[in-house]
Amino acid sequence: MSRPSRLRNRPAPPTGWKRRIARLPLLLFRIGLGPVFGKRLLVLQHTGLVSGATREVCLEVVAHDPGRGTWTVASGFGVRAQWYRNLRHIPKVTIQVGRTFYPVNAHFLSPDDGASIMAEYAARHPRAALVSRDSVSIT
Repeated sequence: MSRPSRLRNRPAPPTGWKRRIARLPLLLFRIGLGPVFGKRLLVLQHTGLVSGATREVCLEVVAHDPGRGTWTVASGFGVRAQWYRNLRHIPKVTIQVGRTFYPVNAHFLSPDDGASIMAEYAARHPRAALVSRDSVSIT
């Protein structure tokens, strides 16, 4: 049985030196340099589904509504990403934007809402939008 095309076309998570480069922004957040990224990146602290351990991942913000206190992030690896799967089961998380931490709840967007947000994002950041597809709103 073949996998759906939207899963087949996803890149594999990086390994080796590419993984170290991809995780460099997380290291910069940890040593206090989160403000360097402005509001473009955030750190998501979530709970591992199997281990119960706190996990961290640095994600690109595709939309932010300061009035409602929401951030929308997208998964470049789709529903296979560990952080995405963990949020499905335990939506209460903490995010770090700059040096500020916020306790938030994850809400998964409908395909229509996600498509409209990603269309706006693609207009602003066309190269980055090619990778990010599945969206999560964090409030």
